[in-house]
Amino acid sequence: MNQLSKFVFAFLLSVLCTFTVFSQEKTSNKDQKYIFFLHNKFIEENDLSVAHPEYGKAEYNEILASFRKDNFIVFSEIRKKNTNAYDYAEKIVKQIKKQLKKGVPPNKITVIGTSKGGYIAQYVSTFLANPDVNFVFIGCFRDVDIQEIRDINFCGNILTIYEKSDIYGVDATKRKETSKLKINHFKQIELNTNLKHGFLYKALDEWIVPAKKWANGNYDLN
Repeated sequence: MNQLSKFVFAFLLSVLCTFTVFSQEKTSNKDQKYIFFLHNKFIEENDLSVAHPEYGKAEYNEILASFRKDNFIVFSEIRKKNTNAYDYAEKIVKQIKKQLKKGVPPNKITVIGTSKGGYIAQYVSTFLANPDVNFVFIGCFRDVDIQEIRDINFCGNILTIYEKSDIYGVDATKRKETSKLKINHFKQIELNTNLKHGFLYKALDEWIVPAKKWANGNYDLN
């Protein structure tokens, strides 16, 4: 092989390697899954070191660590006290649209909210109006919401998780029935931890495992 042939061969090999790496990165990015986690109101109002008098400390960092351990990219922050749910939902919608614009498939994005964070997530579902994005609403629906919060419309792949002993979270079928936007998948889980509203303060497998399955596109939760 003469000098010119060696140069051409080396150049083509370099191009091929670069293309292979680029292709792998592109595939990897397309497979990457993202979680937007929205915490409960207690964390807005108290330092993480402060324990709720009945429910104990909110395990915010432990919850995020659990999602990240399973290779999700997690977006989350501790909100300012008295954050307006409506306005904050619009902020999250902008962040999601930014990811969509980058080419992230909508079914690779999951919004998970607990208590007040769950209500914010419901507004995100309404404002985004993308039926392919995943949502997990945890401990955040009461029957009176149909009359008191009329501007929420579920849209997307919707999983609701509520605890039987918790008065702040019940079966959300009524909200599904009144929603005017497209719902591709809808499923509910009733827990029996006997922890009341405190179940969502903890990094419990009872709600985290199904939330992960939902985020992975397992809409049968098998």
